[in-house]
Amino acid sequence: MDPQLPLTGWQMSVREIKRSAVLNESVSMHMYQVDAFTDRLFARNPAAVLVLDEWLPDDLMLAITQENNLAETAFVKARSDGAWDLRWFAPAHEVNFCGHATLATAHVLLTETNAEAPLVFHTRVGALRVTQGPHGYRLDIPRLPPEPLETLPAEIARVFDNPPVGIFRNFENIFADLGSADAVRSFVPDLASIARLGSVGLVVTGQEADNGRAHFVSRYFAPGAGIPEDPVTGSIHATLVPYWVERLGRERLMAYQASARGGWLDCELTEDRVFLVGNAVTFMKATVSLPNGAV
Repeated sequence: MDPQLPLTGWQMSVREIKRSAVLNESVSMHMYQVDAFTDRLFARNPAAVLVLDEWLPDDLMLAITQENNLAETAFVKARSDGAWDLRWFAPAHEVNFCGHATLATAHVLLTETNAEAPLVFHTRVGALRVTQGPHGYRLDIPRLPPEPLETLPAEIARVFDNPPVGIFRNFENIFADLGSADAVRSFVPDLASIARLGSVGLVVTGQEADNGRAHFVSRYFAPGAGIPEDPVTGSIHATLVPYWVERLGRERLMAYQASARGGWLDCELTEDRVFLVGNAVTFMKATVSLPNGAV
């Protein structure tokens, strides 16, 4: 961000935060909470978003995330080239990849600031892009092909009543194809065993019946990151979409994440990218009050 430009009402300089700490003053910051992959409130996946001009200390960003007690809190700051740097934190640690909090961040920037689409976010998994279309935001994420596994990790070898019909992984999650959408919906997770995977999560997936609206369904568990079950997860579809495109022989798919809040994702695969379409709704604009010495 150009240091000559004034901060908006929803940004606060780390310099100002540190100045307040030196002067023994309390500090206030503003934060949004957004429901992602939905066009109505109280549905799909909530995320918090803070727009910064400089990074806060990592331990403070983690503390804010833990206080929110949401699956992810996103922290974003502008770059001099017109793009944005984006980081995501789960309650247990910083995460490498998050789709719904990226969508939430784009929604905040496009509706509450002077930012314009397309937006480019620089992240741990490379550049992510968000554009606007007639059916919502279009999220452009990397294609992460499924890496076949011969056996399940020992930590989760006994969490399935019946052996999965396929197992694979990417850099951050284990995936198990349970053979049907009904098996996914009825799956009872052993969260204590899954938590032993540490930062690695478990995705279960299955093909929907022929008369279903979705082509495939999924659920995602990451208790090691502080997320027992995620409502709607964009990032796992970077691998689910290539898997199901190969299985079903079509490049456009409708996916459903069968959590308690549920969520639909319109998915498209290209040679090296996955595109997800969804909406977002702002639920809350909050003031974060940091006590003296927090920074």
